[in-house]
Order: sequence, then structure tokens, then C-alpha cells
Amino acid sequence: MAGIVAYGVTTDERPLLERALGRDHDLRCLDLVLDADTASTATGRRIVCSSVNDVLDEDVLHALAAGGTELITQRATGYNNIDLDAARGAGLAVSRVSAYSPYSVAEFAWALALAVDRRIPRAVGRTRDFDFRLDGLMGRDFHGRTAGVLGTGKIGTAFARIAAGFGMRLLGHDVAPNPECEALGMEYVDRSRLFAESDLLSLHAPLVPATYHVVDAGALARMKDDAVLINTSRGGLLDAQALVETLRAGRLEGVGLDVYEEEAGVFFFDKSLEVMTDDTLARLMTFKNVLISSHQAYFTRDAVGQIVRATADNIADHLAGRTGENTLVPRPSPV
Repeated sequence: MAGIVAYGVTTDERPLLERALGRDHDLRCLDLVLDADTASTATGRRIVCSSVNDVLDEDVLHALAAGGTELITQRATGYNNIDLDAARGAGLAVSRVSAYSPYSVAEFAWALALAVDRRIPRAVGRTRDFDFRLDGLMGRDFHGRTAGVLGTGKIGTAFARIAAGFGMRLLGHDVAPNPECEALGMEYVDRSRLFAESDLLSLHAPLVPATYHVVDAGALARMKDDAVLINTSRGGLLDAQALVETLRAGRLEGVGLDVYEEEAGVFFFDKSLEVMTDDTLARLMTFKNVLISSHQAYFTRDAVGQIVRATADNIADHLAGRTGENTLVPRPSPV
């Protein structure tokens, strides 16, 4: 039996973790963000289950190692919040969930696209006040228009399949073409054409140095004035301040964001009684054609169940001295 502490655990996620890990291990679930101020709560726990909003920098990782932690297992695919070199230096093993249901994110991206295109939040707000006018609610068909997909891995491919079902022309950009997308009729183009020709642009790329602010002021300037932009991948792909300026100029038909570059410490928390000090996020909230959700695209029973099962497997592998496809930093070899 190992001592495990999980951070950033939601109410809906807790029973899944408890069923998967609670019977065989001493599990503690916390809704806290793991950072320098909270690292001491892991003292005496061999395993830390982290979330994407946790801050696992050099100071935190060394504090965890000093407290007896051996493994960081992240309940997510992305791991840009973990300093892997520092983890190696601290003698910590690190794992992640390399894959889960791509449909959860792809379907949610489409939910955002349809919601902003057809003005659904505005319509629902009106009808709750018994205002049944159609003024200002006109959308447009996606059928026959062009869907651009930046990043055509599993999620991007699932998004493209749905776009093909809508009868859309498909454009894609990635480091290498995906045969599954090419079979759907996708044409791979450079980023300049992708931005310029897409009526709907959806971001599904990982956040790495080469993709940081890939959608910047220049990219936004190349986009059609009536394009729809969707980001359900990583906030850092999009220059949010440049987006504000684009929207202020009256450009873009609609924007759907499930992620935000400075979301740590904000998303997943109740900030309704606090002053919003992030001026960029506050300004984005004021645009009627912008819909922001709180990093929930992955949040289905199917996807979270797969994440929890993969996390349990990562822990079992670590305790047995095994590595696998989810291993980012292997367990240090005995001296």
C-alpha cells in the first residue's frame, strides 16, 4: 500500500479516483493547486497525482522529493507545467496520460463552434427573460465552408471527421500529414493559407516552443473578418491580448475558448466574489461573440474514467519497477 495525494480533484472526479485507488492505497484527494505554498501537504506520500494547473517547478519538485515523494503522475496529456530536468535532478519519476477519448475534446470544440455561430448563449439568455425576438441571432451554415485544423493528431482528426460530416472543405497543418485526415479529403497547407482560408479554425496542437503564440497578431490579421476561432487545446497557442485587439476592431464572427494562457489559479475555482485582476480575461468576457468555458472539454465520464485508469496503471507500473508509454522520466536506477 502506497501513500498517494491527488491535487486539483473535482467533486465529480473524486469517486472515480477513490474506486480506482482507494481500496489498495492510502489515498488523499485535495482540491488544492500544488505549488510552493502547498507542497508540504505531500510530505510522507510516495506518489503525487498532479493536474495541469499545478506548478511543478524546480523548487516544488525538490520539496516533494525531500518529503519522500517518488513519483509524479499527471492526470493529463500535457505536461508543460512540469520541469522534467528538475525532476530528474531530484530523483523523481514522472508519468502522464498519453491518450484518452479524443472525442470528448473534439465534440466540445464543435459545441463551442455551433454555440458562437448560432448565438445560442445569447438566445438562451433572452428566452429566460421571455424575449423571443430573433434580432441579432442570425448565424450561418458550416456546410460548404472551410474548416481549418491546426494540429491533426487524434483530437484534430476526430474534429476533422465531424467537419467532414457537416460537408466542409478540410484544410490542415501539422509537422507531417495524417493519412486518416488525407482520407477525409483534407488538404495540408502552410499556416498562412490555413489562417487566410478557414471559415472555422480549430486549434489542436500541443504547446511547445514552436507553437507558443502560433496564433499571434499576424495570424489573426490574415484570418477572415467573419471567421470563427476555437481553442480547446492550450491557452499559450493564442496571443490573448492580440485577440482582444482583433475583436475591438470588429473582426471575427465568433470565438470559443476552453483554455486561456493565464488560467492557472483561475479556472477550476469559484472567483465570483472576487475582483478579476486579469484585465485581458475580463475584457474578453465583455465581447458578445466570445464564449469562454473553464477547461472542461475533456470532462466526460468516458475520458475522465480513462484518465483515472491510466493513472492507476502508471502507479502500478512504478511500484513494480516498470516503465511504459506514459513514462516521461523513468524511476532512477538503484545506486
